[in-house]
Amino acid sequence: MSHIGSPLSPVFTIDRDEAKPLHRQVYDGYRQAILRGDLAPGQKIPSSRELAADVAISRFPVLHAYAQLVAEGYFESQTGSGTFISSTLPEQIAVSNHHAESPESGASGSRPVARRNSVYPAFPRNSHLRGWGAFGLHQPACDQFPFKIWSGLVNRHSNNPWQTSLQRVDPMGSLRFRQAICRYLRTARSVRCDPEQIMIVSGSQQALDITARVLFNPGDTVLVEEPGYHLQRTVLAGAGCQLKLVPVDEQGMDIAKAPKYSGVKAAFVTPSHQFPLGSTMSATRRLHLLNWAEREGAWVVEDDYDSEFRFDSSPIASLQGLDVNARVIYIGTFSKILFPSLRIGYIVIPRDLVGLFEAIRYATDIFPPYLYQEVLADFMELGHLGRYIRKMRRIYGERRSALLESLQAEFGDFFKVHGSSAGMQVAVTLPEGFNDIEISARGTTERLMLWPLSRYYTGKNPRQGFVLGFGSVPAEHIRSAVKRLRSLILG
Repeated sequence: MSHIGSPLSPVFTIDRDEAKPLHRQVYDGYRQAILRGDLAPGQKIPSSRELAADVAISRFPVLHAYAQLVAEGYFESQTGSGTFISSTLPEQIAVSNHHAESPESGASGSRPVARRNSVYPAFPRNSHLRGWGAFGLHQPACDQFPFKIWSGLVNRHSNNPWQTSLQRVDPMGSLRFRQAICRYLRTARSVRCDPEQIMIVSGSQQALDITARVLFNPGDTVLVEEPGYHLQRTVLAGAGCQLKLVPVDEQGMDIAKAPKYSGVKAAFVTPSHQFPLGSTMSATRRLHLLNWAEREGAWVVEDDYDSEFRFDSSPIASLQGLDVNARVIYIGTFSKILFPSLRIGYIVIPRDLVGLFEAIRYATDIFPPYLYQEVLADFMELGHLGRYIRKMRRIYGERRSALLESLQAEFGDFFKVHGSSAGMQVAVTLPEGFNDIEISARGTTERLMLWPLSRYYTGKNPRQGFVLGFGSVPAEHIRSAVKRLRSLILG
């Protein structure tokens, strides 16, 4: 091991036993010394021959390191005079980079960010908020998915891709896929649409974001359900919207009870299966909402996130299908039906807004990836999607029944159950005196992933309870999980 010491150079170490190449050790030693301020702009450094002799290494690693430092602007060479620390480096480099090598010591100086960052909650790294395990939300039964069929379709399109799928740039997405979705929506959801109105997006969250960018200016007033989907509210708050809460009951949002504000720009609803309480908006309220939108010149954004799974009746037709004035923007997703990491959703856009949605999409991420669009188009056209939905409706129905029966057997009338007729979750409310967030935190020790109902409220006095997912949990495991839940709450 040799040490470099010179009035014109910093002290650093060359270690021949280290895996790092010699030229990199020389480079790192000088760079760090410059960033610390040990070497000032304009200061002369030893020649490559002198430095190599000082540390008893070949001149070639030193030449390599010097060339890299010159290329990156740390050194400058002057013919006939030698090599110097670049005179163009700022004099205050020591202040601005004092902590560059020690991130744990913090950063100095002004580090401005946008004020709107304050409306975005930090990603919840607690496992009980991510939906894994018994009662986890948004988790379909992935073990039931026909991956053999799916992988065959993926291989087919990976091995023999269409040239247009590799190079096509269309902000709306694959036309063949949009045609398949259009046929599906017309038949299964009574949606009025043509393929040209459908935009493929990365799940319903991107659909909400693009919609907010197209429709709203900072300060615009929008109506949201109370309680409601928290990430929807985050998107709207990030767009600068003023959120006004409309309470939800057994018939969904009641627009007649909306706060009386002039210039409301839109209402956001989950009419087929309200989240999180699970109610279905009645026909009367749907018509009142559409009449309100036409009268006020407002939009209605319909999030139809898991309407395929209904157990006591046929799936409820979409709100968009009742709209004769093109006021409804319809959002759907395959993440709940198939598997979350697929990240494929869609927007059905009123015709006069299609160009605006295209422009925003092109500016933000140009166009959606094509491979899984082509795969899913085949999956739909060959009938696999329809068969899978019918199969999962039966499986989820069995799991729902197991959950309801177990809740009744273990809790009796202790819980009030909401929204059990559809979807992959039910909501339960607690009697007074219980704290759902505190119970949820304790539930992780029992392998229970409990989502507190109170988190979905924005106003005062939120109801205490849980949103219990059953999609990914076999019936026999549901029964044992409910027993653990009883022990957790009642002892």
